[in-house]
Amino acid sequence: MAIKPKYVKQLGNTLLERYPQAFNTDFETNKDSVEQLTTVESKGVRNRIAGYITRKKGGQTA
Repeated sequence: MAIKPKYVKQLGNTLLERYPQAFNTDFETNKDSVEQLTTVESKGVRNRIAGYITRKKGGQTA
């Protein structure tokens, strides 16, 4: 597993605190939620944040 940059963890944790109902264990759903709730323009960064949230919610394990 790669080490996640600090900003991915910070933004992911902030989103989970503010909008816990917007996320679940499905990566595709989380990806759409991150896109709607943030101003992140980079697809790669959006996917990293969504992946981090998915793992935090109990999604796929390494």
